[in-house]
Amino acid sequence: MQQQTFYWITVAIKLVLCLFLWLPGSQASVSFKPNIVLILADDLGIGDIGCYGNDTIRTPNIDRLAKEGIKLTQHIAAAPLCTPSRAAFLTGRYPIRSGMDSTSEFRVIQWNAGSGGLPPNETTFAKILQKQGYITGLIGKLAGLVSVSWKIMICFAWFDLLFFMSWFSMYGFTRFWDCIMMRNHEITEQPMVLERTASTLLKEAVFFIERNKHRPFLLFVSLLHVHTPLITTERFLGKSRHGLYGDNVEEMDWMVGRILEAISTEDLKNSTLIYFASDHGGFLEAQEGKAQMGGWNGIYKGGKAMGGWEGGIRVPGIFRWPGMLPTDIVIDEPTSLMDIFPTVAHLAGGTVPQDRIIDGRDLMPLLQGRVQHSEHEFMFHYCGVHLHAVRWHQKDSGAIWKAHYVTPKFSPEGAGACYRIGICPCFGEGVTHHDPPLLFDLSQDPSEANLLSPGTEPLFDTIISRIERAVEGHRRTLTPVPQQLSLYNIMWKPWLQPCCGTFPFCWCDKEGDSTHDSK
Repeated sequence: MQQQTFYWITVAIKLVLCLFLWLPGSQASVSFKPNIVLILADDLGIGDIGCYGNDTIRTPNIDRLAKEGIKLTQHIAAAPLCTPSRAAFLTGRYPIRSGMDSTSEFRVIQWNAGSGGLPPNETTFAKILQKQGYITGLIGKLAGLVSVSWKIMICFAWFDLLFFMSWFSMYGFTRFWDCIMMRNHEITEQPMVLERTASTLLKEAVFFIERNKHRPFLLFVSLLHVHTPLITTERFLGKSRHGLYGDNVEEMDWMVGRILEAISTEDLKNSTLIYFASDHGGFLEAQEGKAQMGGWNGIYKGGKAMGGWEGGIRVPGIFRWPGMLPTDIVIDEPTSLMDIFPTVAHLAGGTVPQDRIIDGRDLMPLLQGRVQHSEHEFMFHYCGVHLHAVRWHQKDSGAIWKAHYVTPKFSPEGAGACYRIGICPCFGEGVTHHDPPLLFDLSQDPSEANLLSPGTEPLFDTIISRIERAVEGHRRTLTPVPQQLSLYNIMWKPWLQPCCGTFPFCWCDKEGDSTHDSK
């Protein structure tokens, strides 16, 4: 009788322990190394997706992802352009800390043969997970090349430039030299065969999942969608209500659905954390005649390249992990793309570097409901190296204040974007400096339509003073670093040009018939 009682007591303890380990919100709930799939769209506006309010573009797969997981409504990119935003995403640090923000009007990596890029001394989340036994894969767009110090004689460089200048212009510089497909360090297509690019990337993503299903993996799918030139396969052309841009968004959603299907097919759904986001807001100025080729940022002012206005930096953010995260939840707390770095590092059992400042925060306590507020009190919104705005999450009151020190001058005036010049600048005659700064309460006015003043906000001076102290403290944490986006670093250099063939006749197609359209 005693043995039988002891047996049932033991069974009960095990059942309770198993329940404790499963419950979302338990510190012990993550007791194994999950697979991690990160999907990052390019130039996607937060207003382009159904679950964020769009009712004319069909995104059923992304919408289902949000229904089965958590939707972040105040998910913020660290920069309004791809190169600095992706650098921050990979490292968990403001791009100004690694020299990945620009002092000039050249704000992104322009060419494959530039010498700028993410410095080798920066640590990406992939490096941390590899040390924890993860197999890692990056499929899609790169954030930039590793810095390379030049040792070629200047006279040789100028000779190359002059000799091939006319040939470049006739032959199609960008297409043949900058649009390439690579597998690891080998060029497989030069120029890239755009008609099959989507199916090639999707095939590689699915194959990666199938090949590594028996061990923990990190897969970063860096989509080319929905960046111009909006390469869209024939099956999606003319299917949406918003022209080529809408077609491209719907194809992107289909690709997300195929990745989710592959995870389910391999019985990995419950052991895989999925994350979907965009690198920054939609490109308002992208137009061809009357056709809009860029995205829609919903109720938010501004867009791509604008360092302060919400439309350039507020992006979709969706997490799904069945059994470990709650379902159909909306979180309105401020979060950042930089948070992915410490989040996945901790999930993998790793630690973030202790010899540098990490600006991201582990999101798991917030996602699992163990805490109610984001760890972010202040967020600093840069345009290049120029601080344009600061966000203060005043946790005791719930208010989210936003102070704009610099804003772009829209052209034409009042248009909402810089249509006449194609992209908004960060400094110079194309911006307006504000003293005192423009102040908005994002918790009550997310569209930044109601400007506050000492007459309408009794705490105006107190709020501005607190934000300015935070700016001073933040600037004390910055140290001088080499500028990766300097004019020299972004210049095309013939000796760094990736070439499949004999320079300068660079072309090949090693994918050939091995890549087929995924159905």
